[in-house]
Amino acid sequence: MSYQSAPDGTVVDVDQPQSQQNMFQASSHPVALLFLILFKSGALAIYLLGNFFTDNFVILFVLCVLILAVDFWTVKNISGRLLVGLRWWNEVLEDGTNEWIFESRDLSIPVNTSDSRIFWTVLYATPAIWSLLAIAAFFSLRFQWLLIVIIAVLLSGANLIGYQRCDKDQKKRWNQLASGSSATLVSGMMSGLMNNAITSGVVGRFFSRG
Repeated sequence: MSYQSAPDGTVVDVDQPQSQQNMFQASSHPVALLFLILFKSGALAIYLLGNFFTDNFVILFVLCVLILAVDFWTVKNISGRLLVGLRWWNEVLEDGTNEWIFESRDLSIPVNTSDSRIFWTVLYATPAIWSLLAIAAFFSLRFQWLLIVIIAVLLSGANLIGYQRCDKDQKKRWNQLASGSSATLVSGMMSGLMNNAITSGVVGRFFSRG
């Protein structure tokens, strides 16, 4: 059995087939992946199971909102940067308008496919699950709990929209870079052909008769 160190210092068993590895063994950043799942499942667990431990709505509300806020910040600033090489934020300019700012990894740095698949799945699934819970809370007339669900939908939806825009911006810049590289390559080939043609013509005339 042989092991190999990953770029982040974790040790991976290279002899174990990928299909037999769990998501944390296959991950390049298992700690970031753990907290991505932990915070989201923690907020859902408190919302769904909190009544079994206490009837105090205020305590459950504070705990849910606190975990949702920590999850929002962690996903926006840490999980996305480590798992898919993306990061986004929004700044308010002096004139009152908003400016979206995106960061993305270098094209030469690959992304772990397992990390990427889990990150995007969780990112899309979270607002969908909370939206279903919002519908259930509305029709069951649990309007206090609906407030928690609305906060969860807003925070998870903001991260989803932010990373969607960041991913589109990354692909757009990569396409522009690829187009620029192709244009530079074609320009260099044309210049080379032109120089060869001119040089060949001059040399031919120099050695020709008369």
